[in-house]
Amino acid sequence: MTDQELIWRIAGGSGDGIDSTSRNFAKALMRSGLDVFTHRHYPSRIRGGHTYVEVRAAEGEVRSRGDGYNVLLALGDSFARNPQEDAYYGNEELKPLTENFDDLREGGVIIYDEGLIDGEQVEEVGLHEKAEENGWHVYPVDLRAIAKEHGREVMRNNAGIGVMSTLLNFDTSYYEEIIGEVFNEEIAEANRKVIEQGADTAEEFDEHPALQMPTAEEPDAEQALVSGSDAIAYGALDAGCRFISGYPMTPWTDVFTIMSQNLPKFGGVSEQVEDEIAAASLAIGASHAGVKAMSGSSGGGFALMSEPLGLAEMTETPLVLVEAMRAGPSTGMPTKPEQADLEHVLYTSQGDSTRVVFAPGNHQECYEQIRTAFEIAYEYQIPTILIYDQKLQGELRNVDRSFFDRDPDPDAGSVLTEAEIEEAAHHNSGKFLRHEYDGEKGISPRTVPGQKGGRFLTTGNEHNPAGHISEDPENRVLQMDRRRGKFEYIREDLDEKGNQTHHGPEAAEYGIMTWGSHQDTVFEAVDRLNDAGHSVKALGVSDMMPYPVEEVSAFLESVEECLVVEMNASGQFRGLTQKELGRFGPKLSSLLKYNGNPFEPAEIVDGFESSIDGEDLAATNMKYVPAAGD
Repeated sequence: MTDQELIWRIAGGSGDGIDSTSRNFAKALMRSGLDVFTHRHYPSRIRGGHTYVEVRAAEGEVRSRGDGYNVLLALGDSFARNPQEDAYYGNEELKPLTENFDDLREGGVIIYDEGLIDGEQVEEVGLHEKAEENGWHVYPVDLRAIAKEHGREVMRNNAGIGVMSTLLNFDTSYYEEIIGEVFNEEIAEANRKVIEQGADTAEEFDEHPALQMPTAEEPDAEQALVSGSDAIAYGALDAGCRFISGYPMTPWTDVFTIMSQNLPKFGGVSEQVEDEIAAASLAIGASHAGVKAMSGSSGGGFALMSEPLGLAEMTETPLVLVEAMRAGPSTGMPTKPEQADLEHVLYTSQGDSTRVVFAPGNHQECYEQIRTAFEIAYEYQIPTILIYDQKLQGELRNVDRSFFDRDPDPDAGSVLTEAEIEEAAHHNSGKFLRHEYDGEKGISPRTVPGQKGGRFLTTGNEHNPAGHISEDPENRVLQMDRRRGKFEYIREDLDEKGNQTHHGPEAAEYGIMTWGSHQDTVFEAVDRLNDAGHSVKALGVSDMMPYPVEEVSAFLESVEECLVVEMNASGQFRGLTQKELGRFGPKLSSLLKYNGNPFEPAEIVDGFESSIDGEDLAATNMKYVPAAGD
């Protein structure tokens, strides 16, 4: 740690309060004026199993997780299945300490709970030898005993905060203020006493580290600490969404939960149903009835939505879906991030896809692009999908509250008024011609149930303008071309919005492209590369379908080589780019990571320099795939 940056990691077992403590700590740092960014790592278990949260904080913008960390609060796992070293999964009680050694920087600080992790265990894992080798400062404290003296064992987290306040000169006033907001006065006071005793205990140590907590002036603008899930839910509400249906599945559950908690305040409805087929079908029904509706899931659940998705495409029913990626296939690693569902989302369901797909790169883009998804869906009568991953879902960062100060959008899109319906074409049976061939921008006129003269027929089969099933070849071509012809106009609208994000010097020699949650990590790496004398710029692409051909072409034409960074084993985004822009294939190489942990900025720096120098990445957690023909 330097005076400019803290990367603090709290580690324990699932159920030890790691998430809530780190959230409170991050919020306290934010209120003090620091920019914050969190990274969460947790197992696929309800209780127990090594989990940690990193909080990175500094004065000035913090937009990514850092490289390793420099302060560890190791609580041990109080829910360990088996504390024996020869157990199948090892000594789980000790893992919150031992499994964090590799990432701790030289000169770092370790505070561990000797009430759970005893001295004999510490000797067995060679902590003191490692500390001497790396210049670590190690502080054993019986955090459990301090917590029990004033309340319950779970308060030992705050005993650790107290110890840290003395060692690193951390002002706990903001943290204690938040505790007062979260708990009733009795529990809050007990926690304050735990913090105070932890601080007093640390005074007894003979040696304190030279490291100090970074400080900053209080922010001029009021800040909000939000996750990607928060931003998606807030954007959907502001876009006028008033119906959501779903079935819980990590990591999509966060968006579903936040929407379900807030929709009633806006007169909306949330429905948890029996499976994802029902969830997508309910959303289609709500949208058909005239309500802005959404649903979503993670990869396995989204697979069940393939048939309803195709129905929405064929019937031209507006629909917004959210797909939250996690490591697969099958159940895979349910709580670990990966970007391997791109092809699944682009092409699932039978036939030629007529859908729009966005992949936001950060929290602000989550908010902006879910609003765009509703706008496009309800204007062009087409399903839109927002794809993100477990990394972006759970990361917290501070954003100016004013960013979310937008007017809500109640516009129902391309729906005719009753006066317009009266003038519109009808079949001689009286049915409204819902699927006319010659709609402007490929958009056929739409009505909703209850409108006078708006009664229409539609079906998942190919149909004629009146909605009746038709296998006539000429009708098939006209309907298919009209539906797919919407992409040309959607692309024009999206070009005006500018969803792609550029970073770095315009005249750079080399390029890095990425998509989704690693955008800001790549941007930090690009800044470091340029500071080191390289000539590099980056492009974060959000529009997956329709692909931004002209903008990406201009970027690739301007560089000699381009490294594509993504978190999967098969280079799916690079494959999509080569599918759309095959002539640039010889310029494109890949930097891939798929071990369940997201990239750190330094890894991208190393990967880029290795690709330029032709060095081997075999000893790392990454994989380099050269350009075709190299």
